[in-house]
Amino acid sequence: MTAFLVRRAAESLLVLLAVSFVIYALIGLMPGDPIDLMLQADPSLTSADAARLKALQGLDRPLVERWLAWLWRAAQGDFGYSRLYSVPAVAVLGGRLVNTLMLMGSSFVLALIVAVPAGVWAAARPGSVFDRLTNLVAFAGFSVPAFWLGMLLIILFAVRLGWLPAGGTASLDGGGPLDRARYLALPVLTLTLLTAGTFLRFVRAAMQETLREPFIRTARALGVGGCRLLLRHALPHAMLPVITMIALSFGSLFSGALVVETTFAYLGVGKLIFDAILGSDFNLALLALMLATLVTLLSNLAADLAYAWLDPRISYAERRH
Repeated sequence: MTAFLVRRAAESLLVLLAVSFVIYALIGLMPGDPIDLMLQADPSLTSADAARLKALQGLDRPLVERWLAWLWRAAQGDFGYSRLYSVPAVAVLGGRLVNTLMLMGSSFVLALIVAVPAGVWAAARPGSVFDRLTNLVAFAGFSVPAFWLGMLLIILFAVRLGWLPAGGTASLDGGGPLDRARYLALPVLTLTLLTAGTFLRFVRAAMQETLREPFIRTARALGVGGCRLLLRHALPHAMLPVITMIALSFGSLFSGALVVETTFAYLGVGKLIFDAILGSDFNLALLALMLATLVTLLSNLAADLAYAWLDPRISYAERRH
């Protein structure tokens, strides 16, 4: 297991390096660097001032050389300053990360609580009314755009009924936990509905395939039935492909959080990436996108470890011949 973890850590580091270069190159190729924006905002600056400032910031050097310099500083814990907030980029990201973890964590847990029992129940009764309704809900959750669903919920619960705030993170006075929960309700509901539809579709399909396996027929012949057959025999086997889907969807969940946070003006990492790119805050955008990549890599590692926990036949220990 130790060798497996070391190998995966090395592979993840290589992926992070490659992704950091790609993101740095794409951001560097965007039109209008911070010095150009300063020139537009202050007509008194001359071209000589712009050249001096670019040399000071290292923007006149080749792209690869700038990336290596950024990589060296990042290895020492220096990710640069945020242009929009005039503080270190890490300080800005920290507070937003807590908000995004609350949004994503709540949505993820609620989606699993809804999708797993519903998918198992629907697969156990194929062709029933509940199975058809589950299919319809899964298809809707898989197809509906996040921003469109968010706008519908805003119109219903914030505009028509007036029960919940349309956007933001908390009241102006800060509020307490209940106030934060009111502002979190609509973003969580939106992301939960979208995520649960995807999870439900895969759980149902995996359970239906597992219930046709020979070992399930053998268990039925031995007198095993009801909830014990579904939960003790079928569900652990069916969860293996579902775990793969959940791990791979964690990145899309982060992307969905970006759309949802922008729709509800929720101050999370997704909204931060959007504002940083529009404001040409390269250090902040690069750090936030690297964090999104790291979250995806960690979710894939967690899926591999879950395989070994669910299926005793899977082992990552070194084999000695």
